[in-house]
Amino acid sequence: MSEVTVRFLGTGDAFGSGGRFQTCICVESEESRFLIDFGASSLIAMKCQGVNTSDIDAIFLSHLHGDHFGGLPFLFLHEQLVSKRTRPITIAGPPGLEKRVYEAMEAFFPGSSRIQRRFAVDFVELAERTPIEIGKVRATSFPVVHPSGSPSLALRIECGGKVIAYSGDTEWTDALVAAAAGADLFVSEAYYFSKSMKFHLDYRTLMDHRAELRCGRLMLTHASEDLLGRLGELEAECAQDGQWFIV
Repeated sequence: MSEVTVRFLGTGDAFGSGGRFQTCICVESEESRFLIDFGASSLIAMKCQGVNTSDIDAIFLSHLHGDHFGGLPFLFLHEQLVSKRTRPITIAGPPGLEKRVYEAMEAFFPGSSRIQRRFAVDFVELAERTPIEIGKVRATSFPVVHPSGSPSLALRIECGGKVIAYSGDTEWTDALVAAAAGADLFVSEAYYFSKSMKFHLDYRTLMDHRAELRCGRLMLTHASEDLLGRLGELEAECAQDGQWFIV
């Protein structure tokens, strides 16, 4: 069993509430270094926190909203033009992933999806509840409730003998129980403190189901101004940009 480090590069919502970067989590073990989600501001967050883009082996995406995958066009151009990357990278996520990424690239930088890159990009579609191995990392996805133009997923990722689960964006669903079962760390959306919002999870609802999750450490993310204004009332940890720890 190796040491696994988790670093929260971005913990904010789609609107940068509280001045936070959009969702991006860096996980590092002896076997691999990968990211979970890559929002539009994630390249900036990596630069601010000294994370070398060229060291990343893979990126796992929960769903295809801009604050969770929108940084990829910038990353691909950065790796081609700035870091001169030659190592391959794997992008794993919902069905339709490759098409949506290239559409975003063409919208932002016309012609950028067609250039000959120095590095290979391997797009892997995650089938629900079907484990897949990418290098030394094993990932399983679970369907959640959050319309995004393709299936939205909770992720369960095993590496270095540890299990990290992540809700993505979703309202409460029993799929989260399966994703989080026995996990060493469960990172969950808690958009609002108690306000119920369709397709999103609030802190009160999450805590009502806390005992069902059967996970170890619980960390909240994707925080709105509403939640950030009530941090003193929380009975769970709320992740902060730049926070890191060993699982």
